[in-house]
Parts: sequence; C-alpha cells; structure tokens
Amino acid sequence: MAIEAEHHISITSDDDIVPARAEGRALAEQLGFSRIDATLIATAISEIARNILVYAGTGDVVLESRHESGRCGVSVVAHDSGPGICDIDAAMKEGFATGDGLGLGLPGARRLMDEFSIDSAPGQGTTVSMVKWRVRDDLERLRSSRNGRGR
Repeated sequence: MAIEAEHHISITSDDDIVPARAEGRALAEQLGFSRIDATLIATAISEIARNILVYAGTGDVVLESRHESGRCGVSVVAHDSGPGICDIDAAMKEGFATGDGLGLGLPGARRLMDEFSIDSAPGQGTTVSMVKWRVRDDLERLRSSRNGRGR
C-alpha cells in the first residue's frame, strides 16, 4: 500500500476545526470521492477534532491519501496527550458522554468511516485512526498502470 504526502493540522482551538475539515474534504475530492463521501469524511474529522478540544485541550490530526491496487482512501489519525479514555467500550456507545456533549463524536465518526480504531488508556492520551475507501474503476487503474504508478 502506498501512502502519499501527509497533511498535519494542529488542533488548539475551535478555529482549527474548519481548516481540518477543509483539508479532509479537499484530499477526498483530489482522490475522486463523491461530494457526499467528502462531506462524510469532513464530518468525521470534525467530530474527532471536537473531542480533542473538549477532552484533551490540544492535539493533532494527520491526513494521508492511501492507494492499494483496487482502491484509494483517505486516512485520518487524530492524537492527543490528554487524560485518555477509561472505558473505550462505553465511550463507543451512542449517548455516552462524560462532559456536556451529546455522546455522538466517537460512535458517529465510526459510522461515517469504513475503518475505525481507537487506542487509549488513562493518562496515556488517545489516538483515533480512521479510513474511508473508494473503489477505483477500471479506467483509473489502467491509467495508473500506464503512468508507471501501478496503483
């Protein structure tokens, strides 16, 4: 699997959520995702970035394009050094919230993306990894192979 350039976005305030969403949407559009899927990716990024602000204060979001033989994808990795999550299973349930939120962030992002994983422990921070995939059509794969990219 090939990984293209990374886009790093620091999340330190509400003002950082809009550029993170925009970067995710732009990357999705570059990769040929539909407008609807680009919006789903941007929404998942927004949910995770908001969680960073609410629970950790600051963190980072890294966006990457991924390419496999029959598909391409947008990878989102969000990391913070906050207090961590004591009970990941509970945090992944709709409606679970430890603060004033609605409890939609993590489960909502999981629903919007094709792959979702979370790594967290009390006092260790949290890393959320997500990928949204798009199957490449025959013409697209042919063009890639002719250009020597073989993806």
